[in-house]
Amino acid sequence: MPFEDDLGAALRRAGDGFTADRDALVDAGEQRGRRLVARRRQAAAAGGSVLALALIATAGAYSGGLLDGTGGASAVNVAAPPTPPGGDKGPLAGSGAVTAEQMIANLRALLPGGQLTEPVGRGSDDQVPLASGVYDDGKGRAAVSIGLSRVDPDGSQARTMTECGDKNQQEYDYCLTEQLADGSRLLLFKGYEYPDRREDTKVWRAVLATRQGFMVELSEWNAPAEKGVPVSRSNPPLTTDQLKTVVTSAVWQPALNDLPAPEPDPEPSARPGSSTALRDQEAAVALEDLAAGIGIEIPIISKGGEGDYGYIVFDDGKGKSVVRLNVSKDQDVSGFPGLNQPPLPDGTLVHVKQGPAEKGKGVIEWTVDTLRTDGLRVVVSAFNTANQNGTATREQPALTLDQLKEIALAPGWNRTRN
Repeated sequence: MPFEDDLGAALRRAGDGFTADRDALVDAGEQRGRRLVARRRQAAAAGGSVLALALIATAGAYSGGLLDGTGGASAVNVAAPPTPPGGDKGPLAGSGAVTAEQMIANLRALLPGGQLTEPVGRGSDDQVPLASGVYDDGKGRAAVSIGLSRVDPDGSQARTMTECGDKNQQEYDYCLTEQLADGSRLLLFKGYEYPDRREDTKVWRAVLATRQGFMVELSEWNAPAEKGVPVSRSNPPLTTDQLKTVVTSAVWQPALNDLPAPEPDPEPSARPGSSTALRDQEAAVALEDLAAGIGIEIPIISKGGEGDYGYIVFDDGKGKSVVRLNVSKDQDVSGFPGLNQPPLPDGTLVHVKQGPAEKGKGVIEWTVDTLRTDGLRVVVSAFNTANQNGTATREQPALTLDQLKEIALAPGWNRTRN
């Protein structure tokens, strides 16, 4: 059987009986990363303060409160959508039944003693009602922020925002997720503002996504601001139980109810720039099969991914090395980096990058970025570490540049699933 048929079969069978580390998704995938960064920047600009980062959250509706008091937690960050130019709050904004002042008052009332200063708020006439400020319980000033939103309860945002990160890809101290009796998902997370730990700023979060499509996220730091200031205490002030109490409180229900329900998330196959046929862990499985197909015999110790993103971690006994893959279609040259390789005879564009990675101490990145004439883009990157946010574990990536090229240029990536 030709190799491209082998790969096509791998794409079709991928995921059968395989459970991957879905946790790599918090810091994974080019497209998702760009969306999260954009939301962070937009939220900070809209709030007028570094503390106004609109962290989205959700809560379930009960007559006496949002939850029945059961549940656990895990972690994830979300930032608010931007306020459109001209003051238009957008189609997902509410009527304003809950004001910015009421949002701030609700947060202040739920904090366990202490004082909330430098408050910033947005009411339900915005797409993401929020309240934030600097909380002081006498043990050190700490930034806190809570945001509310509506999401498709069966969509990707509700799911990915309530998943823990893969410790091969993201460093944190604690993460727990639990599905509650009513179908809601509650997460508690204790991690770090800077993935490479270059500063001691910690961020702890509680995120709740309910079957009604409500989302609530509360974040706290061990510093008076999210970034750019020294830490003021060893840990953020609220315990995980206290975080849960705040996000599940019934006081958020009026603002949540005032927000219109969003449109359902499109199916993966309908998303612009989605993968050609890769679903869930298929990218990782296909990457693994392809590596074996070209004779790479290095042991694989972990793998994961979603949609057009996948990764595998190799360990040849000389240190762990992660290889990451992104596959997308309908791309054009406007988003492709400048050519530094001659085009192939079939018109495929190739860009090769070797140098320091954006994150991680001593981490280097080797990347082969390809764009075919039909708009299929395949990007394969290798690092000299299992966690590109951490520190280097070896001198060079485990795969050679020629092997990365062979993976990126292999036939079969544009095959569709039957």
